[in-house]
Amino acid sequence: MAAPGSKSEQQIGVAHFSAIFLTPSDFAKAAARAGFSRIGLRLNPAFPGAPYYELPVGGHAADELKAVLRGEALEVFDIEFFVIAPSFNASSLEPVMAAAANIGAKRLSVCGDDPEQSRLQSNFSEFCGLASGYGLAVDIENMGWRTVRTFADSVNLLKSSGAPNAGALVDGVHFFRNGGTLTSLRAEIDRVKHVQLCDVAGPAPGTAEAMIAEARGKRLAPGEGELPLGDLVAIADGAASVSVEVPLSGSADAEEHLKRLFEGAVRIFKPDQ
Repeated sequence: MAAPGSKSEQQIGVAHFSAIFLTPSDFAKAAARAGFSRIGLRLNPAFPGAPYYELPVGGHAADELKAVLRGEALEVFDIEFFVIAPSFNASSLEPVMAAAANIGAKRLSVCGDDPEQSRLQSNFSEFCGLASGYGLAVDIENMGWRTVRTFADSVNLLKSSGAPNAGALVDGVHFFRNGGTLTSLRAEIDRVKHVQLCDVAGPAPGTAEAMIAEARGKRLAPGEGELPLGDLVAIADGAASVSVEVPLSGSADAEEHLKRLFEGAVRIFKPDQ
C-alpha cells in the first residue's frame, strides 16, 4: 500500500464532491497530501442549491489555485457538473468553459435529463462543439433517475451525436446499479474516457429518491463494498483515466477521508499490497 501522502505510480484523481465544502485551493492541497495526482472541481451546480465554486479567468481565486497546482505537482482533470435538461442553454456556459480551460482542465462532465431525444442530442452536440473551442472534451454519465439512465443510454447518445470530443464517464455506483455489466463495458471500452471508483453494499434502491440518497450519502470507499471494481479497472486500464468519488458524510475529517479514499483506490489496483 502506498503510504498516505505519497504519490501513486498509477495516476489517480479525486472528485470535488468527495469534500465539496473545501474551496478549490484547499481541496487541491488536501488531495495532494492524500496522494492523489489529479482533481476534479465543481464549477457548476449539479442541481438547484447544490454547492459549487466560481473561478473566473483573471480572478484571484483562479490565480491562487494555479499556484497551488504548480506547487503540488497536481493537475485538474474534469469539471462538474452540467445537466442537459429541457431548458439547457449551452452558450450560457461558455464562461465556465473558459474558467475550466484557464486552470488546465481536460474534460467536462454532464448528464442527460431531457425526455425529448432529438433536443437532448442537439444540446449535447452543441455543448461538445463549444467545449472543443476551449480544448475541452465532454463525458456523459448515466444516472438511474435521469433520462440517460444506463450505460447503454450513454453509448447511444455518443453514437447519435457523433461528437469527436465526447466520451462516457463510468461511475461505479451508477454503472452497476443500472444494469451495466463487465461484458457491456468491455464491448464499448473505446468510448469510456473516465472511470470513477466508489463502492456500495446491499440491495439496489428501487425509487428515484432512494437512488439519489444512495449516490449522495451512502457510497463507500473503493473496496469497502460489493462492486467488482478490480475487474472494472482491469478492463479500463490504459483506456480511461481513473478517479474516486465518495462524498464525505457526518463529521469525519476531510483529510482523513481523502487519505482513506486514496488507500482504497491503490488497493483496487494492487490488491496484494
